[in-house]
Amino acid sequence: MARTRRCDGVSHGEHAFANYHGTTREGLSVCNRRSMLKAGVAGIAGLTLPDLLRQRAEASALGARAPGGKSVILLWMAGGPSHIDIWDMKPTRPLVNRGPFTPISTAVPGVSICEHLPKQAAMLDKFTLIRSVDCRKSSHQPNQVMQTANRMATPRTNPLGDKYPAIASIVAREHGANHAAVPPYVAFMRHPTHVAWGGYLGKKYDPFSGNEAAKLPVYDVVGKDSGRTSGGNLFEPAKSLSPGRISSRLGLLASIDRMQSNLDLDGSMEALGVYQQQAVEMLLGGRARAAFDLEREPAAMREKYGSHLWCQQALLARRLVEAGTAFVTIDLSYHPSSGTWDNHGDNIPPYGGISRGLGPILPLFDHLLTTLVSDLDQRGMLDDTLVIAMGEFGRSPTMGTQGSTDGRNHWPVVMSMALAGGGLRHGQVIGATEKDGGSIKNRPVTPGDLAATIYSHFGVSLHGMYTDSRGRPHPFVEENGKPLAELF
Repeated sequence: MARTRRCDGVSHGEHAFANYHGTTREGLSVCNRRSMLKAGVAGIAGLTLPDLLRQRAEASALGARAPGGKSVILLWMAGGPSHIDIWDMKPTRPLVNRGPFTPISTAVPGVSICEHLPKQAAMLDKFTLIRSVDCRKSSHQPNQVMQTANRMATPRTNPLGDKYPAIASIVAREHGANHAAVPPYVAFMRHPTHVAWGGYLGKKYDPFSGNEAAKLPVYDVVGKDSGRTSGGNLFEPAKSLSPGRISSRLGLLASIDRMQSNLDLDGSMEALGVYQQQAVEMLLGGRARAAFDLEREPAAMREKYGSHLWCQQALLARRLVEAGTAFVTIDLSYHPSSGTWDNHGDNIPPYGGISRGLGPILPLFDHLLTTLVSDLDQRGMLDDTLVIAMGEFGRSPTMGTQGSTDGRNHWPVVMSMALAGGGLRHGQVIGATEKDGGSIKNRPVTPGDLAATIYSHFGVSLHGMYTDSRGRPHPFVEENGKPLAELF
């Protein structure tokens, strides 16, 4: 099975089990039995696990740090959530600036947030709000600045903008999954341009598509449940390729490898057989397949999260982290273009303004966020799992854009974000904006600072480098970013 995704006019082909090199001829034969077997196995599923497993084993043999149990769940609020109406309210300002919502007190004395987030307010001591995020150059899809922590990751204006790797992809390469039988980086995406990819690191570090692996409800662009479901077919082989037939093919391949291994002095052939077996085990329904199967979750827990698409994805994120995935991104959007949080107020679906667009999704977000954090906490997983909620940028201090009464424009000057878990110090606010919320007053937090904080959480070197297609080095952490000292 092969898939192709397009991003800003560029095709990205993906091949299942590409590392088997199933169409590559071997030896002197034009087409031998082994090559035929390889070609048969190579089309099984959208995974490239054998090479990854081998590389991780080699790294371990060389004394490299073994992956720990750390993980990140990124709740991506695609479209640019209004910081002034959510986490950085300005109640003493004129209506045109402060917006239509009322602030409420929280579990952190002296800190207030939006009235539509009562559950988060009640447990804000488990969260950190950052009100001074410097999001310059970040824009709508294809948007990757905040997910790569690189201000050059702007495909709209930079032809190479989609080549800068996601923070999650660097984590996938440097840290890997916490269990070899699950993918290290999984994304549930409304559209491929809502997330960042492997870029210069290579396609093996692209996100694994959660939408294709899990059976999920289908919502239209305005957030209406269609009553249909999609996905859940990724682990289902072609009808003509039963699990028994796959195992048989693998067995024949192993037999040929054993003959070749008689001449193999370093044991690499034997090791490759192990990696192939593990890859097929992922395909045939082991740990990964179980993690994506919500039917295995107790009914009471599924009811606790709720049947909404975003909530189901949050539950899957917890299951994936529990199974060993290191990084899960959830694209919280109904709309495949600029995103559901793009509340210009043009008075047509799906965007609306602050009252009609942002207002209805905040209670849902409040439930999703707090249910996820509470569940992780009750399972003893919160100290190892860092939960991050953010979007591309904030919204303008003045309302009334595009002929609306309360819409706000894009504002790539400052934004707010929320964090929980990760064994970090919470119950605090980092940074502040000026009195109208339009610019940073103190403690600017850059994308590089965010990346450094995430890498520190995983134990990834802050001095690491990767190379581009011309062999030029690039740092993992741009702009001399540093971990947020307030959290450690």
